[in-house]
Amino acid sequence: MIRKHSATLHGHRTSFSLEDAFWDELQAIARARGLSLAALIREIDDAREPESNLSSALRLHVLSWIKERSAR
Repeated sequence: MIRKHSATLHGHRTSFSLEDAFWDELQAIARARGLSLAALIREIDDAREPESNLSSALRLHVLSWIKERSAR
């Protein structure tokens, strides 16, 4: 199921939609890296291409993380 989430990034509120599986993986990544979920989302937001949207950037980050882990 896709759910709306919101976060404060650099002082402004933003919202994004993610499937539960991606949300769960983002939380796991944040724990594994010793970051708060907000810090991880802010990091991903800062690194994304300006023309991409945050939801897509979050999904791609999860995919990249999983691919890196499985390659090891």
